[in-house]
Amino acid sequence: QVQLVESGGGSVQAGGSLRLSCSGSGYEISSVCMGWFRLAPGKEREGVAFMTRYNIRRHDESVKGRFAISKDIAKNTLYLQMSGLKPEDTAMYYCAATLCDNEFPTSATAFSYWGQGTQVTISS
Repeated sequence: QVQLVESGGGSVQAGGSLRLSCSGSGYEISSVCMGWFRLAPGKEREGVAFMTRYNIRRHDESVKGRFAISKDIAKNTLYLQMSGLKPEDTAMYYCAATLCDNEFPTSATAFSYWGQGTQVTISS
């Protein structure tokens, strides 16, 4: 059974940093494509950062240069390092995973497994 559990969210002031973690079980992180998405009240779900099983990364323009996706194969854990946080980054953040080969999924509908989310709140 695949499970993804996010942690690391919290409340920080603008300009601060957080590192989100997504700990997985029931799959090998080296065999899946993964992503971070966020959902803010009144807004549509937004893809933030993505990584293929071959470590190709992509970050949304809104977070490029401030967020960085990475993974630790030994810990089967995905990370999202966030710095230079802005109030508009406030949202529930979710990690997602899907089996993949050479494709690079970035659409939410392409991901089969989701965590429960972790809240990030940035105050000005």
